[in-house]
This record gives sequence, C-alpha cells and structure tokens, in this order.
Amino acid sequence: MNQQALIGAGLGLRGPHVATVLGCTPRVGWWETHSENYFGGGEPVAALERVRERYPVSLHGVGLGLGSVEAPDGDYLKQLAALVARIEPALVSEHLCWNRSGSRYFNDLLPVPRVEGALELVARHIDATQNALGRPILIENVSAYVAFERELCTEAEMLGELVARTGCGVLLDLNNLYVNALNLGVDPLAELARLPRHCIREMHVAGFEWLDTTAIDSHGAPVCDAVWALLDAALDRFGPTPVLLERDTNLPPLDELLQEYAQVEARVEAATARMAAKASRSAEEATC
Repeated sequence: MNQQALIGAGLGLRGPHVATVLGCTPRVGWWETHSENYFGGGEPVAALERVRERYPVSLHGVGLGLGSVEAPDGDYLKQLAALVARIEPALVSEHLCWNRSGSRYFNDLLPVPRVEGALELVARHIDATQNALGRPILIENVSAYVAFERELCTEAEMLGELVARTGCGVLLDLNNLYVNALNLGVDPLAELARLPRHCIREMHVAGFEWLDTTAIDSHGAPVCDAVWALLDAALDRFGPTPVLLERDTNLPPLDELLQEYAQVEARVEAATARMAAKASRSAEEATC
C-alpha cells in the first residue's frame, strides 16, 4: 500500500461517520483523522485500513505537545510510528503547542510563548519526532486566548524558522488564525505574508463559537464568511494546496457535512483556475 498525495479538498473523518463512509464511499478527495483514536490496534484501525484502501488519508495528532519542556514521550512516538507504518498516510501533522509539565498532562493545545529558547526547544522535539517516524511532519498554528509579554516573533515567523531548521512543513489553520485576530488583534493577512510560500503543505478551515466576548475555537459550527475569505487569500498566495474541512463537535449527519465540503472543493477549484489564467496571461505577455 503506497502513500498517495493529497489533492484538492478533504474532510475530517470522525468515528460516527466511519461506517457510512465504508458503506457508501462518498465523493471526497481524502480524509484526515486524529492519530490518537487509532493507537492500540483493534477494529478502529482495521476500519481505517479499509478507508485507506479507497482514499488517501492524513494523520493529525493532538497529544504530542512539541512545545512542552520535556522531550516527546517515547511510548507515544512508538504508537504513532506503528500507526504510520500500518496506514502509510500521505501526511502526518501535529500542533505548535505544549500540553504537559512533569507527570501532569493537560487536555488542551496550549500556545508556546515565543520567548528566548523556545525556538531551539521546539526544533529539537520536531527533529526527534521526525527521526522516530522516518519522515517529515507538518506543524499547525494554534488558537490562543492570552498574549505573552516580550515575545521575540510572531507565530508565522516562528513556524517559518522551524521549517528552515528542521525541514518540517506547515499546516495552516485559517480558523485558528481568525480566532486570534478576534481575540488578540493579530493581523491575519500580515501573518500569511510572513509565511514562506513553499512551506504550506495543508490548510484547515473550521468554525468557531462565541463565549461572551471571546471567540472559542470549537470546530463546532459552520465556516464563517471571514474564514472563507482568508482561504481565498491563502490559496492565491500559496497556490493550490490540500484544504481540509474540520468538524469535531455538534457533528451533523455526513450528508449535511458534505454540503459544506462542496464549498471547500469549489474554492480550491476556483483558485486553481485563477492561477492557470494568471500563468496563461504571463506567458502571452512574455511572447509579445
């Protein structure tokens, strides 16, 4: 079973939808699932193998905590490496976050303060992870609800430097970027401009919800107009890139989710057409 490249639009695969996917094989370009849900083997992994026989698959982790002070957990890496070897995913991704201190684990994706020493620490942990898996990984930007004093760079600048130091790629989550714009005043277009064009290997879109005056990255609502607009801007900057629609809570029936997925597909196709038209105009101008 060879790795397959991700092309166009994909959809997050969640447990309640697996049987439907296997039963009716919907027209979806590729699926992404959370790595940890398939640690330990058993029927879930067997079902994911059957999905993998029909579609490209991407593995997306939420538990590694690359920004924690401690090195990546050895048992976690062994389980992830075994899953990667069995499924042969097109891509493997994790978050630029921390989630533990000593023996205490936190069920959250906590943002890494971009202070002195943080870049070197995260780079070491990415190197260790890539060595354990025998392949490069993607690192995702995260939502944040507080800002830190005396930070040395923006999140986009840190991601770009991690790419340069480790050879990893970037998974650009546009909903997270927009949530940070609402909560912290981050300029999302400026962050897009700071990311090297070559480093974006995958993008995510999702929905958020309000808790009083705070935007919460819940992945439990439809994509809003502002995130769709960010997707168009990102596709124009980085070119046709695999784009995933995520939905983790308030999970609707698959048929309903596929209607929103069609919007992702249409926007990726429109961006591809815009790039082709631009290339054609440039070629015509060059021959004049």
